[in-house]
Amino acid sequence: METRCGCLVRVEEESQVGDARRQFARLATELGFDETDAGRVALVTTEMAGNLVKHTPGGGHLLAQPRLQEGVLGMDVMALDRGPGIPSVSAALRDGFTTAGSPGTGLGAISRVADRFDIQSTAGLGTAILARFWPRRAEPAPVPVQVGAVHLSKPRESVCGDNWAILRRPEGALLMVADGLGHGPGAAEASNEAVRVFRGLADATPVRVLEEVHAALRSTRGAAVSVAALDAERGEVRFAGVGNVAGSIAGGAREQSMVSHNGTAGHQVGRLQEFVYPWPADAMVILHSDGVQARWSFSRYPGIAGRDPVVVAGILYRDFGRDTDDATVVVARRAT
Repeated sequence: METRCGCLVRVEEESQVGDARRQFARLATELGFDETDAGRVALVTTEMAGNLVKHTPGGGHLLAQPRLQEGVLGMDVMALDRGPGIPSVSAALRDGFTTAGSPGTGLGAISRVADRFDIQSTAGLGTAILARFWPRRAEPAPVPVQVGAVHLSKPRESVCGDNWAILRRPEGALLMVADGLGHGPGAAEASNEAVRVFRGLADATPVRVLEEVHAALRSTRGAAVSVAALDAERGEVRFAGVGNVAGSIAGGAREQSMVSHNGTAGHQVGRLQEFVYPWPADAMVILHSDGVQARWSFSRYPGIAGRDPVVVAGILYRDFGRDTDDATVVVARRAT
């Protein structure tokens, strides 16, 4: 399956709630959800959008995107805002709790209707809420490494110039993020070709992946590419990159930036080199294109290391994404 860009909808007034509901219900149908499951998506979208209108000055964004795991195609829906935060998440999840004079069933209803629910709320920075749906509630088998991503095109572009992919391995996973130069169809051609080549290299090292991608992209405008081999058994990450797709390990005792060399896959690369980093059990591995600024730190968000990887990706996009470029954030953590 091709990696499909997410659908981002701005919600700041009541009239936009219905539009978001229709867009996300239509996406669920396109992904093969039946009427009952598409109805669950519609209900949660309505609750999330209503909360943005009622509780967040200036509103926020809803994000929907496909999620493929172990052959099962699901859907993630997120609400992202930069509001004051929720003082007590546990209280807000109880039916009857409200600060807006409404029935007070929003978060509680979302958590019950979704197959997976997660939330991160930080005072003064905002809230990120995740609702995950699987068709007929058929959640796929667990995997040793949990991966989540936010993958969005530049505003008003029809295609995304970034792309990413994952190959599962018994000990973990192999991840790649490719950022085609510029944006639009030419950038998409380069990043899509990188993913095509990557998917045939399940047993390759990160350096071997870069070598093959570099050769394949010569007829394109080229791309920045980073590859990470995650080994949950050894507790290590093997990383190689060319260009400005950033790689980091964060959430443990310290945050570690991983080394990527200058160059452009498909055109000019210097020495391709693999680096090995320890991967603490409580840390996340993060790859992102330059559509997301690299000056973030987990220290701003108490408790974020325990959140679902998609929530983490959403927060980094919300607070550090650029609206002048495509943006992709991929986050991985060991299964809990």
